[in-house]
Order: sequence, then C-alpha cells, then structure tokens
Amino acid sequence: MQAYLALEDGTIFTGEAFGGWNKEKIAGEVVFNTSMTGYQEVLTDPSYAGEIVTMTYPLIGNYGINEHDFESGGPKVEAFVVREYCEVPSNWRTKDSLDEFLKKHQIPGIAGIDTRALTKRLRNYGTMRGLLAREGAGISTEKLLQEVRETPDISGMDLVPTVTIKKPYTLPGEGYHVVLIDFGTKQNIIRCLYPKKRIGDPTSMSLDNNQERAYGDGCKLTVVPANMASEEIIKLNPHGVVLSNGPGDPKQVPYAVETTKKLLGRVPIFGICLGHQILGMAAGGTTYKLPFGHRGGNHPVKDLKTGKVYITSQNHGFAVDADSLKGEAEVSHLNLNDNTVEGLRFRDVPAFSVQYHPESSPGPTDSEYLFHHFFDMMQDFWGKEGKHA
Repeated sequence: MQAYLALEDGTIFTGEAFGGWNKEKIAGEVVFNTSMTGYQEVLTDPSYAGEIVTMTYPLIGNYGINEHDFESGGPKVEAFVVREYCEVPSNWRTKDSLDEFLKKHQIPGIAGIDTRALTKRLRNYGTMRGLLAREGAGISTEKLLQEVRETPDISGMDLVPTVTIKKPYTLPGEGYHVVLIDFGTKQNIIRCLYPKKRIGDPTSMSLDNNQERAYGDGCKLTVVPANMASEEIIKLNPHGVVLSNGPGDPKQVPYAVETTKKLLGRVPIFGICLGHQILGMAAGGTTYKLPFGHRGGNHPVKDLKTGKVYITSQNHGFAVDADSLKGEAEVSHLNLNDNTVEGLRFRDVPAFSVQYHPESSPGPTDSEYLFHHFFDMMQDFWGKEGKHA
C-alpha cells in the first residue's frame, strides 16, 4: 500500500507503507539520524517523542529486533522513515523483524523514498512539521499540505509528561545513593549507574548484557518523576542527582529548571542532553532551536580543558546559548562542526553537564569516563564514606 510523507514546505514523498497503522494520518517533526547501526535504540529512545525519524543509512532492519537493547519499554517515535527495510533479518538474538516490531506497537513506517533527498532538504531548510498518510486516507494533496501546516510546532509542547515515570522506584545497591530525575531517561544511563552484581529492574528492562558497564561499586539508584519537587528529592538523602535526557523544548519545562536551581550547591549534579539544557537555564542561560539538530553517532566534541576530541552520540534539537550564561557556569565542551555548546562546568558548586550522550546506545563509548567523573565529584563532596552532614 502506498504512503505519503508531506512536509510543511509543500514537498511530498511517496513510498510504501509498513509497520503498524492504527491511524490513517500521523503528524510530527521530521528529523534525521546519521547512525549506521542502532536503529532499535533510536526507536526506543524517549527523546524522540513527537518526532518522525528518518534514518540516513539506506538499509535498516537487517539484524532485526531483540529484547535486550531497548532504551525504554517500547518505541517512542511517532513514525519511522527508511530507504529500504529488511524483511528477513539474520541475527541469533532476533525476536522480531523491524516490520513485525512496528506492527506490534502500532508505529507506522514509510519505505522506498529517497532519504538522501529528504535529508538534504532538512539540512538546507531545517527540521519541518510533517504528516504521514497512507493510501485510502481519502484526502487530496492539497488537504495533506493544509493539515501539516496546521500541526502544532514541537517547540511549543511539553513532551516530558508523556515519557516520564509516574511513581518513583529504587534499585537497591551499595555505595552512593543517586537520584535520577526521569525526563525520558534512556536505560543505558541506568546501566551505567547501577551496581555490577545486581540484576532485575522494576521497569522490566534487562540489564544483564551491559551489567559490566556500571562504574566504581555502582550505587543505590532511585528514579523519580520529572515533576518531583526539590525538597522531596532532598528527603531521599541522595549523594548525587542526575538530570536525564528527554524530548522537546527545554523552555517548556520551567518546573524542572526551578527544581534544579534549588538543588544546586546542596548535592552534586550531572546533566545529560535535556538535563544539560535544564542545568544551563538554572545557571541563568537561555536555549535556542538548532536548524536541524544533532542526531547520530559521529559528532566530534572538544574538551576545552584538555584539548582532547571525542566522537560522541547525540540526539537533540536545542542548544544552550553560550553568551547568555551569567558567570555561574562556563563552557567546557564545544561541537567542532558548528561550535555549539556541548558541555558546562559550574564555577562554585559541584555540577556539570554535557549535551551529548556519554552512555551512547547507539554510538561510541568514548565519553563514558564522565560517569567516573560524577562518582569522583560525589566522593569529593561527601568523602569516601559518603556520610551526609
């Protein structure tokens, strides 16, 4: 069955419908990801809520879908766009094909379009609102374009409530107690913080394949909803707080910025992606939307202190304005492609953040050392025994 992808600039791509279509039409912001592998992690990354994701690599689905590499409980994208999908994957871990997986979760896909042309258009003119429809929807080209132009812009939406947990949960462990504020956290952040020797996760996500990637002695980890107040977090007696990744415009989560302001100086803080933007705004800075964002596993980032360059995994459409920072924090990392801010370091309190994903998944693991740095920061703040004052 034919499907159509309409962009707000009037461009329409025609392809083949696959995956699950519980609606005839699906709207979202059209973005592209340059990763050559890791489509399963992309599909299940909560930061992609509200977005129609295009993969630039031409063949997607060749190793299927397995139950161990999810970054959340299921796919979070609005729709999936590929040049070609593999109908019969070959991998011993495979449980479903890409098509079967999307059908199971009612996520629509379109294949057979010129994804290179689509990507070039997004690079030249920026991300756009898009509308995916399949044959039989009973609408004309003119109606498609009218509807896509009436679609709400993602910049005006708070998408965090759609992906955050509803109730806190704790993974018991030894060592420092870390509170992870869930704005749409990827499971590999949890894997990097959680103790090596313990398995079993209340969110029903498997930790066994990546268990060895936890750092130090691991920690006791409490995951809390995005709207938990600062005083409720302090009552949990954390040694450190991690602000997770998440979807959408950071200006739409003022409650998270206010909570972070009240935590600064009281406990070490590590921000990742959306968490980095929230921390930057808590320092008095502002954010702005990038033309087409950074999404993929090959972005070069320079550590300004050491001069070392890391290849990083990224997924964001907004950035912190360096000129807006009011002296509380300084820029620690820069993107070498466009000189946007990729990291912040606070001057007088134990807090730092990065715009990229040190937990990778998908992408390079160059920056996992930042979890070590966070553990060192907690030790410096609380002492080796981790005793609260």
